[in-house]
Amino acid sequence: MAMDVVDYDIRGAEMQFVEVELDPGEAAIGEAGSLMFMDAGIGMEAVFGDGSRQQGGFFGKLLGAGKRLITGESLFTTVYTNEAGGKQRVAFAAPYPGKILPMDLRQLGGMLICQKDSFLCAARGVSLGIHFQQKLSVGFFGGEGFIMQRLEGDGLAFVHAGGTVVRRELQAGQSLLVDTGCVVAYTPSVNFEIQYVGKIKTALFGGEGLFLARLSGPGTVWLQSLPFSRLASRVFAAAPQMGGSREEGSVLGGFAAGGLLGSVLGGDSSDD
Repeated sequence: MAMDVVDYDIRGAEMQFVEVELDPGEAAIGEAGSLMFMDAGIGMEAVFGDGSRQQGGFFGKLLGAGKRLITGESLFTTVYTNEAGGKQRVAFAAPYPGKILPMDLRQLGGMLICQKDSFLCAARGVSLGIHFQQKLSVGFFGGEGFIMQRLEGDGLAFVHAGGTVVRRELQAGQSLLVDTGCVVAYTPSVNFEIQYVGKIKTALFGGEGLFLARLSGPGTVWLQSLPFSRLASRVFAAAPQMGGSREEGSVLGGFAAGGLLGSVLGGDSSDD
């Protein structure tokens, strides 16, 4: 089945967005909440499942929606269709600092396996499914869990990753050890395994966790320098706890509290 063929521009440096150009009748599917802007000639419709044409009938749509629910995504995606007579544009923004990767599924053999929250948007016809890791060790200790996302088709899909992204081509028998959260995507020919770091002292005090991902070729892998989980943990660690009583806010908090206390006392003394 032929997919919609779309043109695109990826704009920005650290906080990127992708601008997709649609010919009359063409459409793009976007993850819930990813829209930045669109031309007036584009119609938008929330659909049950992933919006691909492969979902025939109610049960097909229900199955597609169930797959998205398992991967932690919304039950609905939004289809943006060019209903005008000329070219129209729609843009989708990245949710946090990083890079947007255009993935031509035709050149990747028709399938890509990626982390659950990395999908941003795609040309209409790309199917969003689930990929179960075959080894329980990956499910229990793999960082991304037992379930990952599978993109299928022969069109363009756009994947978002945190920080800087590196693409590595692995030859047959070549392996790469990676922090489990830094794996963005890989082609199905890559073997994904989990490896124990090897030493108790390193595991407990090295700060890298107990396990690493071993990616073995042949195939292509994409790695990110800033997993969102790592960014979120650092933000949480630096955020004021116990209602803002951390030292980071003590100076301004002291001024505010002192001003408030002074006004209260001043008001009391004026009443006397």
